[in-house]
Amino acid sequence: MFKQLQKLGKAFMLPIAILPAAGLLLGIGGSLSNAQTIAAYPVLDQAWLQAILQIMSAAGNIVFGNLMLLLCVGLCVGLAKRDKGTAALAGVVAYLVMNATITAMLGIFRPDGNAIDTGAIGAIAVGCMTVWLHNRYHNIQLPQVLGFFGGSRFVPIVSSFTSIFIGIVFFLVWPPFQNLLIASGDTIASAGAIGTFCYGFLMRLCGAVGLHHMIYPMFWYTELGGIETVAGEQIAGAQKIFFAQLADPTHTGLFTEGTRFFAGRFATMMFGLPGAALAMYHCVPKEKRKAFGGLFLGVALTSFLTGITEPLEFMFLFVSPLLYIYHSFLDGVSFLVADLLNISIGNTFSGGFIDFTLFGILQGNAKTNWMFVPVVGVIWFCLYYFSFRFFITKFNIMTPGRAEDEGIEDAKASMVTKASLKEDSVKIIEALGGGENIEDVDACITRLRVNVKDETKVNKQTLKDLGATEVFEVKGGIQAIYGAKAILYKNNITEILNLDD
Repeated sequence: MFKQLQKLGKAFMLPIAILPAAGLLLGIGGSLSNAQTIAAYPVLDQAWLQAILQIMSAAGNIVFGNLMLLLCVGLCVGLAKRDKGTAALAGVVAYLVMNATITAMLGIFRPDGNAIDTGAIGAIAVGCMTVWLHNRYHNIQLPQVLGFFGGSRFVPIVSSFTSIFIGIVFFLVWPPFQNLLIASGDTIASAGAIGTFCYGFLMRLCGAVGLHHMIYPMFWYTELGGIETVAGEQIAGAQKIFFAQLADPTHTGLFTEGTRFFAGRFATMMFGLPGAALAMYHCVPKEKRKAFGGLFLGVALTSFLTGITEPLEFMFLFVSPLLYIYHSFLDGVSFLVADLLNISIGNTFSGGFIDFTLFGILQGNAKTNWMFVPVVGVIWFCLYYFSFRFFITKFNIMTPGRAEDEGIEDAKASMVTKASLKEDSVKIIEALGGGENIEDVDACITRLRVNVKDETKVNKQTLKDLGATEVFEVKGGIQAIYGAKAILYKNNITEILNLDD
């Protein structure tokens, strides 16, 4: 089971690589173009500046708005054995069909019901189904009259029809789960500090599958987040109360207690998760750290500045769900501690440094108790760093850079000409027993993976003479470690043998 989850995590690394840049665009643009932020800081009310910020926000938002679709596509590309482009197309079509099926059934049977958002669960279900169908049927031969729809063209068609049934299943089984999350809001709101812990824990836990947006709006915008009279007007909802007080020049003392649904974010997002990123970086073998340093720095910076945590969390969510549950627990404790310390910082978007500065530091410690955040943050950084490093090394969790086939060869090893690559690719084919002995060829970052019909025809020594540092026999195939050239050899071999046809 954990091996399969690790495959999922690795497949998701392609779309995850997009998220840090999108997160910075959305976090900076969204926070500084928000109406409440502009009202609090009129200096931002410049037409040219707001135009830039709104474009940044829109550019980042479109990525996160379609994140589940991107995860589905990444799953299809990462796990498809061949013809990955067709698998990606089939995944897109299947995901859209599933959501359209759910929407249509809601309109027919529950016109007054809540919308159904399956989050990452739906994306994974559709992606896994599509990959299975693709790997099984991408070379299917149909009767002559239907021959045009055979082969790779068959996969998007059969995936679409199968997604209709997946949509029906989610329509039937998802609403009770969704209603349970919504019903938990009343209990959380009335449970004091323990309720604050439950809010933080449940929010982070549901964030793993993109369902956190079913929880926080109940507290941010409804009576569950509190009711308070501000400047003679009764306001309901934690965020609405906070901004009403922010705009009230006569307000004195700490901001509303409704900020307990915000304040716990800052220690986790600004300090805890960057500590986890540093721990994952230090768990990478020293000879490979240079190659992965930029990746960890990017996701840590995104979490610290903007409070967007998905790029970092997805690095360990699928390879170790238990570690993610532990992270969710720590986030719940962070909310509890912030509540007990009366930290009263609101936010527009998330719990990063931007909102911490605007609605914590610049509002003054008398209104927010913001000085407690760095103190708790240092503790949280150390807690995350040492606990994550312990769990990763103790249980050999395959976070980025730790998998055997993620080694990075020296750049000089990949400095070869196009002509020499072609020549070596021909020699590799011969060493593998010739084209007739090769069933399939693929590559990881450094490893050429080839399925062969007869392993006895493979000349390992020749493969090593052509630059392989090691050659392994696996069930039904050969794996040769060529470093950065592995993907180049794979592409050349595929082209020479027409394996994509």
